[in-house]
Order: sequence, then structure tokens, then C-alpha cells
Amino acid sequence: MAEIREGTVVDGRYRIVGRIGSGGMADVFLAEDLHLQRRVALKVLHNRFAQDREFVERFRREAESAAGLQHPNVVGVFDRGDVDGTYYIAMEYLQGRSLRDIINAGVAPEEAIRIVRGILEAAGFAHRNGIVHRDFKPGNVIVDPEGHVTVTDFGIARAGVSEITQTGSVMGTAHYLSPEQAQGIGVTPVSDLYSIGVILYEALTGRVPFEGDSAVAVALKQVAQSPQRPSAINPQVSPALDAVVMRALAKDPAQRFQDAAAFSAALEAAQRDPAATGPNTAAFAPLPAAVVAEEPVEEAREEERRRNGRWLLALAAAALALLAVFALTRDTTTQVPDVTGEQLPIAINLLEQQGFEVGELRRVRREAPVNQVLSQDPSGDASEDCSFLSFFCSKPAVDLGVSAGPGSAEVPDVVGEARSTAAAMLERRGFGVEVETTFSEAYPEGVVVATDPAAGEAARVGSAVTMTVSRGPRLVVVPSLIGLTRPEAVGRIRERGLSASVSEQESNRPENTVISQSPGPGAELAKGAGVSIVVSSGVPTVKVPGLVGMTRQAAVAALRSRGLQPVIEERDVALEEKDDRVVQQSPTGGTELREGDSVTITIGRFIAPQEPPQEPPGVTP
Repeated sequence: MAEIREGTVVDGRYRIVGRIGSGGMADVFLAEDLHLQRRVALKVLHNRFAQDREFVERFRREAESAAGLQHPNVVGVFDRGDVDGTYYIAMEYLQGRSLRDIINAGVAPEEAIRIVRGILEAAGFAHRNGIVHRDFKPGNVIVDPEGHVTVTDFGIARAGVSEITQTGSVMGTAHYLSPEQAQGIGVTPVSDLYSIGVILYEALTGRVPFEGDSAVAVALKQVAQSPQRPSAINPQVSPALDAVVMRALAKDPAQRFQDAAAFSAALEAAQRDPAATGPNTAAFAPLPAAVVAEEPVEEAREEERRRNGRWLLALAAAALALLAVFALTRDTTTQVPDVTGEQLPIAINLLEQQGFEVGELRRVRREAPVNQVLSQDPSGDASEDCSFLSFFCSKPAVDLGVSAGPGSAEVPDVVGEARSTAAAMLERRGFGVEVETTFSEAYPEGVVVATDPAAGEAARVGSAVTMTVSRGPRLVVVPSLIGLTRPEAVGRIRERGLSASVSEQESNRPENTVISQSPGPGAELAKGAGVSIVVSSGVPTVKVPGLVGMTRQAAVAALRSRGLQPVIEERDVALEEKDDRVVQQSPTGGTELREGDSVTITIGRFIAPQEPPQEPPGVTP
């Protein structure tokens, strides 16, 4: 597409104000929505990725995932579309700093807890709606000047359990990956909580738990190593907060917080009682400092040393005697832990915790998750003997048989097939089926447009192949037209690729103003479909008749027959022929009025004149 710069209008609606930032996948611009007169953040996919179906699908998925989550801590998505061969998303414009900038500047533990609890609010809402974010990191969190936390970037969010990409690479950022995500195992809401635990660790210490020369090296450490306690790096971190962080970063998902609400509640409890140490904190509590007594006199010190020496000799003799008794009477066997069914990192950890080493690793193809332990030698039922002569003998190495997965098969070509036919073809090859939909001008509704992995590629048997199914041509959202003039409304309809039909109706709204539309605002139509609008033709007028001289009854009837309302007044008249007749009207005859307006008529009321009084006879004036 043409270069986007200040003043450019995208898709006929969004005027660019300036660039906010740029990432590896898209540029983000501050733009003005010309229809709704508000500022938005416009995320535009880099042109070089517009032809890459995987990137386009990820971009589309971000819009769909976030648009379905209306929550104060989740960025709002208003619109999406395509223009000049690439794609954009119109989102809520967030003013503030990224959590990355805040961490780089330094953040106190109390503030770190407050921010992370805001992130957990967003995560909990997404999880309750079946969405796993899969890429929580400081760069995807914005904190506004009032301290409100908003989570962005649902570009790799998926509904339900997700796995690795078609190339085998892991989606997400290595430093924030959960161990199961690093191994390509199914990702769940608890995996998001691990990533949020990493964010909390970094906010408290200024560093991530694991560093490495490459993303692969970091991912391996996520799987196999335990992080240093935060308080060992930042003494301001309390024992209770230490325990919360370490539980969030447990390698075994079952040992972590099982939902965002539990994680948040634990943070709140750590704030209330920073010194609390429960069963999950004992391993991380600081060791007490040794206290060494001092004697004020040098001779006293020398005597103390001699006395201590005698005690040590006596204790050593007693210890040797007890050791001999123990060695002769003890059970010299040790139980081998049963790790079959466990994931390999968990199995290694369990064995090493009990003093065993892992010997040979044999990988075999099975209908079982990758890295699941299928067998062990010695078995979990075995007991290994250490004789008295080898009292300090080392425990034997345990050989493990580990699943390499069920093997792979070639994905069949189902593009162009009906949805049900394509699903049956994939299932016959041993694949699961997931379905996504997209608009398509080339394929009719219900027909497969693409698959992920693509046809001809090898994929693990039992893994899911995502079919993208056509929804038919892209639908157009009908705009709100009520209150616009006829030319404005017709222009809005045509710029969306729709056709307009116009009719008129009498109304007290201004003439030529749209008073109704069908379909209503927000309806989705195929391009070329029709939108009907009704415009006001105004209110009809009537001519006031001449009423002077008419009888009251005739005048009232004449007004009412024209839709006018008579208002009657009376006035005394001296002429009897004007009695009960119209002697005046307002407005005068011939005036144009709207139906329902009033006309005042004045009706004569005859009053006979009084005769002058008669003078008595014989009286001379």
C-alpha cells in the first residue's frame, strides 16, 4: 500500500495523526475516526506480511479475540478491515507507559503487586470466556497516568487448548514461556499464570528468572531449572511474597495457582501479612544468623576451647557407636520412585530429589504425549540394596523410556472441499480437526479455503489441523443514517459498496432528513446489497378559508374539514344580522398553515340598544 503518513485517510474513515510505535509485525498509528469523532490506535500489518496467510490469520485472530472481551482491563477493539492489499485493526487509544518502561525505571513491591493484580483481572476474564492469551509480557501491558492497567496484543490468543505452530516453533516470548509451552505441550489458563508470575518476578527484581544466549537456551532453562528467590536479589521482597512468586513459577502446572482469582488473593494476603510462611514458603525462608559468644578474658577463651575439645571427642565417640548400631540394624534398601506417566522434566526432578540420577533415555514412538515417561529401569516397585560395607553407596541410575509421539503423516489437500468432506479426509489420516472461518471472494460459504499445516506438510498424528472455512464474501457493516440529509446518507451507503433506495414520508422532522432505515445500523450485508432509507417530506400545509360573515357552525365545520383547530371568542355587536356570525378571524383567509394549527374566530353576540327614558307629561325641560 502507499506510505502511511500524517494526514493519510485509511479506508475512507481513519485520518492519521502520527506514528505511535512499530513492531516486528505491524505499525501502530494514532488516528482520528472521522465517523465517530474519536481518537483510536490503528494497527496496520506490515505490507511484507500481507501475503503470508499465517501472519494474516494471527492478525485477524487478535481482532476477534480482543473484540469478544469487553472488560476494563482488556484493550477495546472497535473495527477491522483491509485496505490497499494489507490489513488493519482499530483499537482503543491508550495513553500511558508500557510495563516494560515502568520496570526499566524501577518499581516498588507494592506497586508491582497492584499492577500484576490488574493483569490478573484481565487474565481471569479471558480465561472465563475460554481465551488463553499465550503471550503475557511487560510490553503487552499499558499503565495509564491514573495507574489503570490494560492488557493488549491478543495476536496469538486461542480459544481452548493450543499447541505449537506448524513449523514446530513455540508461539510466545521465550523469557515468559511456561515449561509446558516451551515443550510444545498443550497450553492452558495455568500457563498464562506462569507468564504473569515471570512478569511479577521481573517487576520485583528488575530481571527475568532465566537468561540465555538464545531463545532455545532460555526455553530449556524454563523446563529444567529453578529460579533464584526474588528476595535474594531484592531484600525488600517479603517471605510471603517470595512464596507467591515461587508457587506461580512451579514447573508442574498442578502445583501453581489454578486460576487468576487464587493468584490475586495470595498477593493480597502477602500484603496483609508479609512475614507469613506457610508450607509453600519454608524452603525459601532466610537462614538465621549464627551468634558467637565472646569471653572478655583471653584465658577464659582458652579454657573454653579445651572444654569444647573434650566435649567434641566425647560426642564423636558416641556418634561412632550409634553409627555402628544403626548400620547393623537398619533397612539397607531404598525405594525407587515411580515416575512412569510423568513428563520428562518432572520425572527428572522427582528422581534427583531422592538422590537418583537419570541414565539412558530411550525415545519410542507411541500414542502418548511427547516427553511422557513410558517405562523405567529399575521400576517404581524396585528396592535397591546398599550393604553395610557400602554404607555411603550412591543410588543407581534410572533408565527411562520416553514417548517421541505417535509419528507424523502428510496433511491431505482439502482446499476447495466442503467442510464435512474435508473433516472426514483429515480424520482418516489420524488428525484432529479445528475450524476457523474467514470471508472469501474466491470460495463459496462452507468451502475450505486453507489448512494449517498446509497440504503436503508433515504433522504429528493425533495433532489438530486447523481448517479455515469460507463465510462467503466479506460482509459490510451498515452505518447509522438517521438524522443525515438524503445526499449524506446515500453517500455513506455507496462508499461501503452498498446500493441505496429512497422513499419519502410526511413527518414533522426537517424536510429531506432521514427518519428511518432498513436494515438498521450494525447489520452485516454482502457488497452490492441494498439499504432502504425513508426521508421526511415535511408536514403538508392548508390554506385558511375566509370565514367572516359565516355562521358559527359553518365556520367551525369549514376549519375542521381542512384539519385546522377553531378557537372561538365572542364580542358584542349592535347589528342583529351579525349575531352568531363570524365578525373577525386570525389569521386571515388565504394564509398557509400546517395541519393541526389553530385559527381564532370572533363570533358576534347581538345586544339590543336601550331606548332613552321618557319625560313625565307637563314637565318642561
